Amino acid sequence: MVASGRRGAAVLGVGAALAGTGRRGVAVLGVVALVASGVAGCGTEAGAVCGVVVDSTTYAEPATSRADVTSKLPEFVQGCDWVGFAAVTGASESSSCREDPVTVAAGRAENPNDNPVVEERVRAHRTKEVVPRAVRLFDCPTEGEGSDVLGALRYAVKQMTARRLPDREHRLIVFSDLSNNRGELNINRLDLAEEARKRKVEELRRAGLLPGMDGYAVTVHGFLRERTSDPDRFPSLEAFWREAFEAAGATSADLL
Repeated sequence: MVASGRRGAAVLGVGAALAGTGRRGVAVLGVVALVASGVAGCGTEAGAVCGVVVDSTTYAEPATSRADVTSKLPEFVQGCDWVGFAAVTGASESSSCREDPVTVAAGRAENPNDNPVVEERVRAHRTKEVVPRAVRLFDCPTEGEGSDVLGALRYAVKQMTARRLPDREHRLIVFSDLSNNRGELNINRLDLAEEARKRKVEELRRAGLLPGMDGYAVTVHGFLRERTSDPDRFPSLEAFWREAFEAAGATSADLL
C-alpha cells in the first residue's frame, strides 16, 4: 500500500482529524466551540483544517530550510480555514516554544451577512500571519539534545484532534529531515531490515507514540536533508517513515 520514490505520494489509509494550540499552552475546544468561533467561514465552501510543524534543531541551520517555509507554506495555506503550529525541539511536547494558531476564515461576528468580499478580505489579512509565525519556530531555544520529531507530530495532532471535523480535509506540512533521535526512536541506531522496521513501527503504535493521523494528508519538506553518512540506509529510512505514517492512519505521505 506504500508507494516508493522519494518524490512520490504514498497512498495509505482513510479518515480525518485536526486541532489547535496557543503560544504558551494548549486550549482544547470541542466541535460546538469550533462552530461558534466561526472556523467554518462565512459564505464560502468549508476549507481545510491545517497544521504546520517546523524543526528548530540542526535542520534549521541551512538557509534552504527557511527558504522552503517562505516558498512552500503560502501555497499550502490556500484553502485552509484554520492553521496550528508545532516546533521540533529536544522536548517537543513539553516545549515552551509555541505560536498561536491562525483562524483564517472569517467568523460569524466578522461577517454576519456571509459577504464573500468581506470573507476574502479577512482571509487575505490573516493568511499573511502564517509564514512569520512558522519562521519564528526556527529560532526556538535549545531544549535538551537531539530531535524529537515524533513529539512534535503528536503535539500538532493533539491540537488538531480538538477540532476534529470529519467532513473537512485535514492537511499537515512538516519542515524537517525526520532525523528523530530522542526517546524510543533513534533512527541512527535503527535496524532497518524489513521485518525489524515493521516490528519497530508496531512497537511505537502499541506504545501510543505514533500520532493519530487518520485521514491526514502529510507533506514533508527537507527529508534527510544534510545527512551525508550511510547513504545506503536512505531507501530503508524512507520505507520506515512511510510505514510509520501508514500505521498512524495518514491517507498520503510525500517525503520531499
